[in-house]
Amino acid sequence: MSETTLDQTPQSDAREGVASSDRRKFLRKSVALAASGAAAAAAGNAYGDVKLETVNEPLEINPTRNILGRGVVSVPYGMPSKFEKDVVRRNVSWLTADTVASISFTPWQDLNGIITPNGLHFERHHAGAVDIDPETHQLVIHGMVDKPMIFSMDDLKRMPSHTAIHFLECPANGAMEWRGVQMDSMQFTHGMVSCSEWTGVKLTDLMEYVGVDPKSTWFYAEGADGSALQRSIPMEGAKDQFGEPIKASDCELYKDAMIAYAQNGEALRPENGYPIRFLLPGCEANMSIKWLRRIKFVDKPLVTYQETRHYIEPLPDGTIRQFSFLNMANSVINYPCPDNHMKGKGSYEIRGIAWSGQGKIAHVDVSVDGGKNWQEAELVEPVLSKCVTKFKLPFEWNGDEHLIMSRATDETGYVQPTLAQMRKVRGTNSIYHKNSIQAWKIEKTGEVKNVQIENF
Repeated sequence: MSETTLDQTPQSDAREGVASSDRRKFLRKSVALAASGAAAAAAGNAYGDVKLETVNEPLEINPTRNILGRGVVSVPYGMPSKFEKDVVRRNVSWLTADTVASISFTPWQDLNGIITPNGLHFERHHAGAVDIDPETHQLVIHGMVDKPMIFSMDDLKRMPSHTAIHFLECPANGAMEWRGVQMDSMQFTHGMVSCSEWTGVKLTDLMEYVGVDPKSTWFYAEGADGSALQRSIPMEGAKDQFGEPIKASDCELYKDAMIAYAQNGEALRPENGYPIRFLLPGCEANMSIKWLRRIKFVDKPLVTYQETRHYIEPLPDGTIRQFSFLNMANSVINYPCPDNHMKGKGSYEIRGIAWSGQGKIAHVDVSVDGGKNWQEAELVEPVLSKCVTKFKLPFEWNGDEHLIMSRATDETGYVQPTLAQMRKVRGTNSIYHKNSIQAWKIEKTGEVKNVQIENF
């Protein structure tokens, strides 16, 4: 091979050489495509029943190329295509008496990345979504601090900013399925989790600024909406209301916390706490108080009304589980699923999402035979702590019935449990923290159903 480089070749010869090379590459690719097309026509193709058309002539100009489109800023805030009108949040009409205190669900079956668009982030309201004027809104930090202070929005935005991608999950995600199959849609079985890029001020920076008393072991956050939702959060040395120590891992939770004012690059939406919300990554989402108005540092849990009436879990032996903050490792397949059926025999890619409040997802295993055999799926980068992670695995469907499921393991070694394992410990009267393995049944027709496998 000649040692002459392109730069050393006369300009005209160089251009001719590049053009000749490009033509040769194009011709070789064309021959390969023609051969593969002929083979597919003769012997079928990897997509089975899907008919792939071949063409010999350039396609005619699509009629839409002769239509003038709308101008810039005709829609000042960009909206999805009209053909995506069904990709929306939904609620379950019979779940709550009124939508003012209700839940909407993220349509994960229609999403392809780890980031949930702001307009599709699930909602949970206790007194409706309020829209608060940022010019008048204030954050009070008081209690066991050296300098009780009031921060305006301008004050917060002047401080050093912090940005991170984290999921938020309602502890009632999947709650309707504890006793049996209720919903034949992934949106309703797993739609109370969303994942966003958040920007705000780290709580530890604010704590340093106001001088939190070292004797303070708890703080609680309160919202400015009609429900004034409050939650207690432990720090080092925290004990519950009976004087029992809270485990050390729970007392580290607040170090990832922030007061967020932006989501996915824009200001928070009203339904997500505008103008500021508390964000406690990895924990049940009700602790990430929206419309945040104050944080109070104390030396014992205040045990608010919500914590004594709502966020507790009755166990089969009659005891009550309380202060169960973390959302443990979870996963679900969103293609195929009850909302995304099979479209003929052949090659597919099983895709899904996994997340853990304890850190990163280490690996995800997938079974297509009801848990008898497992294959490790490929994790799609980025793989981040306390963040949704995508996974995928090639799958050949021959038209038979299959029971497909995924099982996540996080970086602590925690393995996502089966439903039978959860019921053995938690019974069937629980509401919160259902993170068991989800099974979908692929029917011979290609339909996909939500199922629960006995003793699994």
